[in-house]
Amino acid sequence: MLQTMMNVLVAMAVAAGDHSVDLRPDLENIVSGGGATAALVRISDGGRTSSAVAGVRDIERGGRPSPDGHFRIGSVTKTFVATVVLQLVDENKVRLDDPIDRHLPGLVPGGERITVRALLNHTSHLYDYMSEPGYSTNRWRGDARFRSYQPRELLEVAFAEKLPEDGKWHYSNTNYVVLGLLVERLTGNPYGEEVTRRLLRPLRLRHTVVPGDRSGMPSPHARGYEPLPALVDATRMNPSLDWAAGEMISTAADLEHFLSALLRGELVSRASLQAMRTTVETGAGFDYGLGLQAYRLPCGTVWGHSGELIGYLTFAFRSDAGKSLTLSINPSLRNPSTEEIMGIAVKVFCGTAGRQNQ
Repeated sequence: MLQTMMNVLVAMAVAAGDHSVDLRPDLENIVSGGGATAALVRISDGGRTSSAVAGVRDIERGGRPSPDGHFRIGSVTKTFVATVVLQLVDENKVRLDDPIDRHLPGLVPGGERITVRALLNHTSHLYDYMSEPGYSTNRWRGDARFRSYQPRELLEVAFAEKLPEDGKWHYSNTNYVVLGLLVERLTGNPYGEEVTRRLLRPLRLRHTVVPGDRSGMPSPHARGYEPLPALVDATRMNPSLDWAAGEMISTAADLEHFLSALLRGELVSRASLQAMRTTVETGAGFDYGLGLQAYRLPCGTVWGHSGELIGYLTFAFRSDAGKSLTLSINPSLRNPSTEEIMGIAVKVFCGTAGRQNQ
């Protein structure tokens, strides 16, 4: 069904014969349809960059969202963490096929059989602690959203449960909590310091932060909400419940710069980048590599990651031809549909230049 819908959108985009892509109507339709209180998008292609926004920065005070606004990137954090791990592979401090027990002995049940690669691509079959009531940052937690968590607390929750032996692929935030601890064991530094030292500073990502226990957001930003059923302000929260699985904050320009540098081969070796781009089938609408999602559009594959953290949805994609799409949504009474999000991706990557965009 989704593939058929995307094929129709491609045909419409190519038939339109318009070399520019104006996504403002798409964003405004999502807002007017109850899918967002605010939305921003940034497209970059060969040095040409355009941005669009829709909605309001604050539902009570109004104000136009800023195209330079900050937002919580959720699981796009995983791509940063995976990049640091692959840099450590390049430095011969760890190997992808090392059992995690070799570096973090006794931490992970069955750790002698679970490799670093399996953690990175979610084939470890470790239970996701966020499946437990009260442990997901995608759901309203009342005053508990300001509580501080330690990584090993999260693992205690995860390791108390087991997944059924169903042979299926299971996305699990637990994997990246373990990987954050691996980075700390191998470097002797907090994982956030390594992300900052290895990626944020060299790339001059001045608007990207690893917040730790800080509950606030840098300005400017659009406020995030959760329907209960009326909208309540969910902007401020302590993201330590996500830790290395999804705590970071960034901007569209910074995410575009990071993803482009990674996929151009500027951050890890050629072999490590190839490993990151080697995917497994998931049955979830994308294939998964090592901290990278691969979305198969009708006109080719785009790479990146999506992220969700209460009040904020993020999508960061890039084609091998160099076109980038970064989209931030502040959900309203509902989340935008797959058709709305992938329709935007198809317009950007499969439009007029159509099949050359890949």
